[in-house]
Amino acid sequence: MISRLLRWLIPVLLLSVCISAQAARAFEDTMAQRARACTGCHGEQGRAGPDGYYPRLAGKPAAYLYQQLLSFRDGRRQYAPMAALLSNLDDNYLRAIADYFSALSVPYAAAKTAPPNATILGHGRKLAMEGNPAQRVPACTQCHGDKLTGVNPDIPGLLGLPPDYINAQLGNWRTGRRGTAAPDCMAAVAKRLTETDIHAVSHWLSSQPVPLHARAADQKPPPGPIALEVQCAAFTRVEASPVTLATAEPRGAYLARLGNCAHCHTARGGMPYAGGRAIDTPFGVVFSSNISPDPLHGIGTWSSEDFWRALHHGESKDGRLLYPAFPYTSFTHISRADSDALFAYLNTLPAQPRANQAHALRWPFSTQIALRVWRLLFFSAAPATAESGNLTPTGNQQFQRGEYLVQGLGHCMECHGARNGLGALSGSALGGVLSGDAWFAPSLHDTAQASVATWSVEDIARFLQTGGNEKAIAQGPMSDVIQHGTQFLTDADALAMALYLKSLPQTPPPVARGVPAGTNLSAGAKLYETHCADCHGLQGQGRAKAYPALAGNRAVLMAKSNNLIHTVLQGGFAATTQGNPRPFGMPPFMLQLNDRQIADVLTYVRNAWGNHAAAVSEFDINALRRSQTP
Repeated sequence: MISRLLRWLIPVLLLSVCISAQAARAFEDTMAQRARACTGCHGEQGRAGPDGYYPRLAGKPAAYLYQQLLSFRDGRRQYAPMAALLSNLDDNYLRAIADYFSALSVPYAAAKTAPPNATILGHGRKLAMEGNPAQRVPACTQCHGDKLTGVNPDIPGLLGLPPDYINAQLGNWRTGRRGTAAPDCMAAVAKRLTETDIHAVSHWLSSQPVPLHARAADQKPPPGPIALEVQCAAFTRVEASPVTLATAEPRGAYLARLGNCAHCHTARGGMPYAGGRAIDTPFGVVFSSNISPDPLHGIGTWSSEDFWRALHHGESKDGRLLYPAFPYTSFTHISRADSDALFAYLNTLPAQPRANQAHALRWPFSTQIALRVWRLLFFSAAPATAESGNLTPTGNQQFQRGEYLVQGLGHCMECHGARNGLGALSGSALGGVLSGDAWFAPSLHDTAQASVATWSVEDIARFLQTGGNEKAIAQGPMSDVIQHGTQFLTDADALAMALYLKSLPQTPPPVARGVPAGTNLSAGAKLYETHCADCHGLQGQGRAKAYPALAGNRAVLMAKSNNLIHTVLQGGFAATTQGNPRPFGMPPFMLQLNDRQIADVLTYVRNAWGNHAAAVSEFDINALRRSQTP
């Protein structure tokens, strides 16, 4: 009897083990695990996506992959999901991702395309192998190798790609939606191709078998400019230039980092401090100004007094009133000594001769009269502070330093502060929806949102310096603040900010309300097991130092679900910081799941494992998806 029972029980136990293994893949602290944010679209091991649009990454030259990642992050290639995914990553991590995929050697899938007629294929073959001198179009083999499998270290292979992808990329080069560091030879070549040429070469390339164990060749590029007067950046080895800080004025450099000056005053892919970054407001778009020492377009002819008036009073050198998208409503608390140190540092930087771009504000908000009225109602310059930067006249010096950094240079209230209908701050960090992409900056006074009153000062400091701790991981715009600003805090200043933030008065959290009893959550549960459980755990327990727990996570449970929806639509990595140089990431699901599916899975997550929160609707998803559609 016992032996019969064991013969029945052992297979059942083995089956349950297999099912559990499939439902929750073993977690490994490896680059392969981190790269799952990429392989969610580009296929397992970067073999290529199943829909024929996401290209193969495995085995491509590392320098080529690195340059493409830089181009997506910095705006030379325009594709919203990739830009959002990479926005928080520094050059070193992008290079590590490129090296990982380049080293993979996995088989190519068989070509699945149904080739068009022989005439079209013949035309495509001629362009690929011989070019067209009459149109000054070189052969594809001239740069991409005799076998069209690429050339190390920069040139990708052209075989094994679907025709739709090749066609789309050539079209993007023609229209300027794709580019690389100058000189951009592919842009020049693509603009010389007709639509018939692109159709023909795309289909011929996609119809060719990939040689066994195909890898990029090590042959050398042609000497000098390649044939037909086309020169490639790949042959000139142009590297991205990361933003660096001069060492001539270390105090000013430190202040510039804490104020996140370079991030706001640098357009995507632009030169540091040259301005041009678009800042969305409810009243239109404001473009950041050039604050390099250029005498014509920047602050090269300004005095330290002029600079102080801009920070403290919100007035330009010529007396023009500045729009509060430049946060002088917070910078007015900066001490004169810090203003002077910051100005001295900016004058050590290279001058950038980039003209300032006119704002695109609606009338009457575009007028100085309207701005003057707004300032009379809502702004008055703070009393000049001492060099120590104390806002409170007496008390603990560490607390005072934290208050100064949070309210002044850190300008935390500019995002976390509640605003009225005319965009004026209420004076407390009660949270609000950010203009433009509708991320929600949660309240620093509410324990159900972003209050840190129950955290230790060490936990708060670690969050500011690394982007995460055991309780939370920064996401969205807060990742930018940490990557470009607070990660550089000294330990003393991080603890000072933590002490002040911990002291903020608290409001009672609202009563948690879940979905009505009996609500069917089965559709969301199945989607969660398929798409989420591998990383976040079957019980929403997360993975320590990698993927956040979802059970009891206040970012999951907040009444406003904007940030949760953005995270699922966009995916993304945590910010790269000195304390977390290779963070884990999440793939974007904006193209994999429709509005109904995302609403189902988020409603399930907000009401599973003891969570209780309102349902997420398809309307909620669609309202935010519209700003994210590629």
